[in-house]
Amino acid sequence: MAMALFKASTIPTLIFLLLSCSLIKISETQTPPTPAAGLSYTFYQNTCPRLESIIRQNLQTVFASDIGQAAGLLRLHFHDCFVQGCDGSVLLDGSASGPSEKDAPPNLTLRAQAFVIIENLRRLVHNACGSIVSCSDITAIAARDAVVLSGGPNYSIPLGRRDGLTFATRNVTLANLPPPFANTTVILNSLSQKGFTPTDVVALSGGHTIGISHCTSFTNRLYPSRDPTMDQTFFNNLRITCPTANSTNTTFMDIRSPNVFDNRYYVDLMNRQGLFTSDQDLYTDSRTRSIVTSFAINQTLFYQNFVSAMIKMSQLSVLTGTQGEIRTNCSRRNSNDLFVLPNMENDQEGKLASF
Repeated sequence: MAMALFKASTIPTLIFLLLSCSLIKISETQTPPTPAAGLSYTFYQNTCPRLESIIRQNLQTVFASDIGQAAGLLRLHFHDCFVQGCDGSVLLDGSASGPSEKDAPPNLTLRAQAFVIIENLRRLVHNACGSIVSCSDITAIAARDAVVLSGGPNYSIPLGRRDGLTFATRNVTLANLPPPFANTTVILNSLSQKGFTPTDVVALSGGHTIGISHCTSFTNRLYPSRDPTMDQTFFNNLRITCPTANSTNTTFMDIRSPNVFDNRYYVDLMNRQGLFTSDQDLYTDSRTRSIVTSFAINQTLFYQNFVSAMIKMSQLSVLTGTQGEIRTNCSRRNSNDLFVLPNMENDQEGKLASF
């Protein structure tokens, strides 16, 4: 009888609260995944021991001014790794051979400042240690610190990546970055080809717990009429934020704690308040619904699976050893530099995808 007093849309939240009270704490101690060949958790231990502290200290300052940049750096790492591996190719400017990955539709909404931050970090690191740390490693560390400094789990990542010499074509980029209107079947099929399980996919989607989205990434769910899987009040509010189908406005990905890396994104999904089709369908689809629920009621479980999936993602098709190069400017190949010596630089600060 008492339950009848509540609106149907509030029931998932009530279930979440009730289940949270009966959780058994899961240990956060896990054995780190085995590094890919050529990578190591101690790769720079002797050659650049201050690497990670340089990056974290700088990002603490950046995020103190604009915490929104954390989501930008995390997304940049996703878009680098999903397209021809974690080789820093997304950082390259276009050339005579064609437009860069940056110019492909899924990457047009990457934050411009994220590229600036990565180059600033490279400059700081190379000034301290010489040109021995790749832009792809710096991007991977920055993504990890974006999670940590937003309140998420701290974890180690294997290092030793080398930077790629080429960027992917527009078609390759499009083929490897599922759009926000993709359903669960499309997402699972796409990422299974890269070795990800359904649990990995749901965990990686949790990166949407921070950041913003442009209206055009989800107005297909608002116009001409409401997507029936979307909560009515959520729909009404989004129609105010995005008054037309081609609105250039933005909104938070996670309405409950938009700047905190936590498990509230999954609570959003249980309440039918996921922003993208690719988000909400994870709760609609029977293959992933129970995973969403388990992460919504157990943040530790989400953290464990997110870390595992992130480390797996960060090692996709990496270049190591003598492959590739260590760029002295993250936006261009070294062959474009006429003359560069380590420690000779100036020390100064300086269309859509589901992930």
